[in-house]
Amino acid sequence: MVEPGTRVALVLGTSAGGVGRHVAMLAGGLAGRGCRVVVAGPPSTEETFRFTRLGVGFVPVPISDRPRPAGDLRAVRELRRLRGAHAVHAHGLRAGALAALALTGTGTPLAVTLHNAATAQGAVGAVYRLLERIVARRADRVLVVSPDLGERMSALGAGRVTAAVVPAPQLPAPGRTAQEVRAALGADDRPILLTVARLAQQKGLETLLDAAAELASGPSPRPLFLVAGEGPLRGDLQRRIDRDGLPVRLLGARDDVADLLGAARALVVPSRWEGQPLSVQEALRAGTPVVATAVGGIPPMVGEGGLLVPYGDAAALAGALARVLADDVLVRRLAGEAARRGRELPGEREALDAVAEVYRDLRRS
Repeated sequence: MVEPGTRVALVLGTSAGGVGRHVAMLAGGLAGRGCRVVVAGPPSTEETFRFTRLGVGFVPVPISDRPRPAGDLRAVRELRRLRGAHAVHAHGLRAGALAALALTGTGTPLAVTLHNAATAQGAVGAVYRLLERIVARRADRVLVVSPDLGERMSALGAGRVTAAVVPAPQLPAPGRTAQEVRAALGADDRPILLTVARLAQQKGLETLLDAAAELASGPSPRPLFLVAGEGPLRGDLQRRIDRDGLPVRLLGARDDVADLLGAARALVVPSRWEGQPLSVQEALRAGTPVVATAVGGIPPMVGEGGLLVPYGDAAALAGALARVLADDVLVRRLAGEAARRGRELPGEREALDAVAEVYRDLRRS
């Protein structure tokens, strides 16, 4: 257990999704264990996640999602106010690097959790590579959501690298039967292949559309692809779906993921990179097989609960999906293994125990 009265500062950048939810979970849980917690981040994160309603403080800091020199300098100045905390725990590469710059020479211990790989290219990619080096060399502890991130940070000079525990919140029980969901969606007797993802470059959705095109001209049963999520690529994706007549429906953001998982033949994850994706955790807990790219933290998470294919290989993805569509015995085996994996996934208590151990180590060092 973390000692009551431990002063913890949690730092995050712009977030409307998983990172913000994770920080809110840590903030509320640590406060419940007697810590004195403050969250530092953009004002929009307080508006979205209401950290102060969890019984913690909030400090507005302009940490944007892209390099902005004037704003970054202002963020560093604001983050210096966190010196003297027993532990500062930043979430994300930009938040981690700015916190490292702010706290250098103060004696304040810093842990940084990296939730995503830096996949940008060009000038922005060069900046991110610099930020990686700053985090690796200045953070006292680096927590990573996948083995490949850990290897990269160690190669860049990180002294202590630890696996992060980032659990998905528990989904509510499905509110409708699979048949009711199918009827509401007009799926008739077609098998449903579900993707839950932000419509963004990282998620590899162009490969999903390529695989859908291949399966649309194949033998029955011909599936209906459903994509739950919003993002900047919606227009481009919809134009291609309409142009090629693909059996893909963009559902937008949904609050009935548990219902959709219960009706799906499989969850499809075609991403370029993932750490500990919440959608995969949710599928495993629901006993829904996963067909995914073998990237980042997906392989150790899925285990035998799904089929893995190389990223960007539409033919391999289509082939794996064809197996799932045609083989009921395979699906039952994968579903059983997925449910077993889901029962083994860590939850909020394990995540809080893990960070408490990190903070204890930081105070002792």
